[in-house]
Amino acid sequence: MVDRLTRITTALAVIAVAGVAAIISYRHAYELVRSHGEAGTTARLVPFTVDGLIWAASMVILDASRRKQPAPPLAKWSLAVGIVATVGANVAHGASHGGMGALVSAWPALALVGSFELLMTLTRAAATHTAPSRDEQRTTTEHPQSPCSEVAQTPEQAVLAEYLASLDGPGRPLSQRYLAEKHNIDRRKVRKIIITNTPK
Repeated sequence: MVDRLTRITTALAVIAVAGVAAIISYRHAYELVRSHGEAGTTARLVPFTVDGLIWAASMVILDASRRKQPAPPLAKWSLAVGIVATVGANVAHGASHGGMGALVSAWPALALVGSFELLMTLTRAAATHTAPSRDEQRTTTEHPQSPCSEVAQTPEQAVLAEYLASLDGPGRPLSQRYLAEKHNIDRRKVRKIIITNTPK
């Protein structure tokens, strides 16, 4: 319960930080695009392509991780390009105010990228915690815990097993007649099974 609450509150905090950072980063990128000759719909949509690329690449990498497969090279390159683009756009936006201005302007982009990756890490950890490992799945498949998985005994084997078990019991051993009637086997055959397989 405590672990689940921790994961939920952490996820909410990460989402909140990502939301605020995304709004500020979008505004910086929008103003930068407008100041370089674009306007209207184009200026409003270009920033979405940058942060959207980061999100899409992160989701592809997450999916590959959950499938226990290597991340596609294109997803890694797209993530790297998206990070460079969003940080670069924010740095360029604040560069006119000097080094400190560029650093302050770049912070929302860094916070957004970090939030994306933290959210992906939480998702991967939750999936790993809940999903059975391949070894566990293989064990369950190969050795299902079901009464039907037990090897069926022949009547002769059942007779011998019951008789031997009764030798360790508190009462007298099971009679040959009882075993013959229970397993529908000739009494002489029951006697032979017992004599042949009972230690002297």
